[in-house]
Amino acid sequence: MEAIGKYKLEIKISQDKLEAAIMVVVADEVAGSSIEVTEQDVRAALREHKITHGILESVVRDLCMSPAKFIGNPVTIAVGTPPMPGVDGRIEYTFYEINQEDKRPKELDDGRVDFYSITSIPNVVKGQLLARRTPPTPGQPGTSVTGEPIVPIPGKEAVFKPGKNVVVNAERTSLYAAIDGQVSFTENEKVNVFPVFEVNGDVDFSIGNIDFVGTVVIRGNIPTGFRIKASGDIRVLGSVEGAELEAGGSVEIKSGIVAQDKGHVIAGNDVRTSFIQNGNVTAGNQVLVSQSIMFSQVRAGKQIICNGPRGIIIGGTLQAGERIEARVIGNTSATPTVLEVGVKPELRQELAEVNRELQVVYENLRKTDQGLGVLNHMLQVNGELSPDKKAMQIKLTNTRLILEKEGKQLETRKKEVEAELEGDSPASIDVYYTMYPGIKMVFGKLVRFIKQEFPRTRFLVVNGEITTATLL
Repeated sequence: MEAIGKYKLEIKISQDKLEAAIMVVVADEVAGSSIEVTEQDVRAALREHKITHGILESVVRDLCMSPAKFIGNPVTIAVGTPPMPGVDGRIEYTFYEINQEDKRPKELDDGRVDFYSITSIPNVVKGQLLARRTPPTPGQPGTSVTGEPIVPIPGKEAVFKPGKNVVVNAERTSLYAAIDGQVSFTENEKVNVFPVFEVNGDVDFSIGNIDFVGTVVIRGNIPTGFRIKASGDIRVLGSVEGAELEAGGSVEIKSGIVAQDKGHVIAGNDVRTSFIQNGNVTAGNQVLVSQSIMFSQVRAGKQIICNGPRGIIIGGTLQAGERIEARVIGNTSATPTVLEVGVKPELRQELAEVNRELQVVYENLRKTDQGLGVLNHMLQVNGELSPDKKAMQIKLTNTRLILEKEGKQLETRKKEVEAELEGDSPASIDVYYTMYPGIKMVFGKLVRFIKQEFPRTRFLVVNGEITTATLL
């Protein structure tokens, strides 16, 4: 703080050194109107604090002309140049025309939604470039008010996620196919090239079950009872009945699923189909349905989207980590339908499994305590136990210790899962035409029952409550 006659110029520099403020400090007996501040005084105070960069000359002049305005009132007199952060690196997929960051289905000119425009699995040849990596930029350094350079935050490095049958060059800037085949994204966006197994028609007993380390293409239907397993994607140009389909990548079923509560469809990435009726479908990422989901169990790590020309959901239980979206949900008969969002479906399944295991442990503890009670009563009456009864007592005591330990572990995990269920995950349920009564909504641990019709509404959690907003 510089003392100038009967006043002082006090300067404070911000912690990030990007701003300096000046203030006039005077004694109580000094009148502000009697103070005279010269430019030389101000420059001397700035030099004392080594302020050389970003000085606001207009503030210097104002301070000299009207010092009373600065008494006890700090005013910014210098502003540094903030650093410009670097741009994150990115991965450009050269085999895919669609943007990997926007996998939403495209809307056609007539308003219909084309769910199949994003499901094509590109064919590639050995040695073909699959992806190139753009490095991050270091950013531009800034300058503090004291003239010192401020180091910028560099951009984050983009990292290839190579899967099966792909190679990365020595510089790790390019990703290539190691074989001829079709590209498939599996868990955590790994890029794979898989060979293709094709069935030119329906799956029948002449073909049997399929377990293939690659991509499977069925050019017909899959009847009830058959099992198709693929490391890559499964594409079915016909329909699927009560069969079991499991893919490390995505599953595309062009003509829909009519499962009659049999079988299941499981995909590490996406499931795309026309409709699901009495089915059991699980996707690590998204479930995309163009027509309807009827009386089915559907789970998606991120989104369930049923927003085609019909886009209707009736009955069953749907669980999505982020969002459920449809044109119509429920019907005029108030058919019970459960929609759960906000946490990954596997958490709910795990909680249910933990509760089942706890019930078993508690029941076994009850039986063990009952047995020990009988033996203790015999000991009190007879004064001792026969060798076989004593051995049983030791066995039951050890069993009880094991059950207690198992119960404590399950209780701990139950609390952890319940805590995750209470998390404020950004989630919503969107209905673009009408939601009918009979719907049970679950956001984490919050529950709401729909008892009236809602047109064009988004349901989401605000301040710990399930609220609504009108969709335009």
